[in-house]
Amino acid sequence: MSTENEGNAVPAAPSVPPVPPSSSAPAEDAHGTAAPEPPRTPPHTPPHTPPYDPAGAAAPARAHDVPPPHAPHTPPAPPTGAGAGWPAPPPPPAWGAPLPPSSEPPRKRSGGGLVAALLVAALVAGGIGGGVGYWAAEQNDGSSSSTTVAAGEAPADFAREPGSVAAVAGKALPSVVTIEAKAGGSGAEGGTGTGFVYDKEGHILTNNHVVASAAEGGTLSATFSDGKTYDAEVVGRAQGYDVAVLKLKKAPSGLVPLPLGNSERVAVGDSTIAIGAPFGLSNTVTTGIISAKNRPVASGDGSGAGRNSYMSALQTDASINPGNSGGPLLDARGAVIGINSAIQSAGSGGLGQSQAGSIGLGFAIPINQAKGVADQLIRTGEPVYPVIGATVNMAEGGTEGARIAPEGEGGTPAVVPGGPAAKAGLKPGDVIVKFGDRTIDSGPTLISEIWTHKPGDRVTLTYERGGKSATAEVTLGERKGDSG
Repeated sequence: MSTENEGNAVPAAPSVPPVPPSSSAPAEDAHGTAAPEPPRTPPHTPPHTPPYDPAGAAAPARAHDVPPPHAPHTPPAPPTGAGAGWPAPPPPPAWGAPLPPSSEPPRKRSGGGLVAALLVAALVAGGIGGGVGYWAAEQNDGSSSSTTVAAGEAPADFAREPGSVAAVAGKALPSVVTIEAKAGGSGAEGGTGTGFVYDKEGHILTNNHVVASAAEGGTLSATFSDGKTYDAEVVGRAQGYDVAVLKLKKAPSGLVPLPLGNSERVAVGDSTIAIGAPFGLSNTVTTGIISAKNRPVASGDGSGAGRNSYMSALQTDASINPGNSGGPLLDARGAVIGINSAIQSAGSGGLGQSQAGSIGLGFAIPINQAKGVADQLIRTGEPVYPVIGATVNMAEGGTEGARIAPEGEGGTPAVVPGGPAAKAGLKPGDVIVKFGDRTIDSGPTLISEIWTHKPGDRVTLTYERGGKSATAEVTLGERKGDSG
């Protein structure tokens, strides 16, 4: 992108040498006499003007050529022969008398000679410049000195600006761990995920699907960014929320928990930073934005057992891949706003944790929800879910809402007798179209929205029955532990 020699000063050319007199005769008109030329204003004449000298007229006088004082004047003989054409010079005027005007106008100097002289001067100047450059190069060739200027070293106190991605990542990385999970038994396979320090006691927050394979008789380890590895054990896990809490068996002192943000205050367009171990590449940092909020997501755990997790997720375009699961999604300040949990699969069109790779559609559990689950798991070791006491059809989608099924699992009543839905007057076949101020378009969307609340919360439901719309107040119940 640079231009060679641009901006270099051009050396001044030497002064133009005197122009030699033209040998050709003055131009003549059709009658054989010289063509007159308008007289030019003569330069300033010194006080003692030398007598007119036809012989000296052949060479123009330069500004610095001053005739010697009291030079004797010898009138030249008039020219003769074929080249004769000059008129006889006038007699010298008396001392002090004005010089009579010449009877012949001054001759016009040819421009061709001047142009040629300029070209010659330019060529000579170019040749001199090239010669000097070559000579200088020759002189430097054998010299031990160098004209190369060494680059200055970076300032010793160089630091990233506070709030930059580098600064945020540098502060967060020491609190992020890569989790290795190995199932029990010989030849059992393992998996890799991510977690982060939740408190100073050594609790690590991650996804349930990261540790599920090692939860029953397997082994778990957590490796920090400095390379130190610690054994870990499961404190509690919630399959429905896809949240799990581990504890380091010999937690080091000086653990720094990541600060938690407020996922309710996140706005679409906010910057995000994801940290994890995609495809086993620990301590990977990617960036993006919040591209949507309250995205209803049902993701599988990859076991094929039909155990899904439901979340009203934060959607981000920060690159998230298998191995990022359980890692923190940070805001621009470095506070955790979510736990990276699922990505959209281009191949199957489904959502889960074992897809081929990121296509810019990642989903994170909002930290406000994950924090409540984590605190519950640390206290009791088991999750608690809010419920409405009704079984809804999970296969229907679109804009039809969440339809209460004709019957529950195993032939049980679809509306639990004495449960929240029953007390609100709901019946099988009713279609729930709104939960609070959120529009409901399917069963998974309803479950995702219910699980953003707590048991005991009162919510207004809007439902349709027989083509008519109605509302009901529901007080959410609770269910402890994971079923199925």
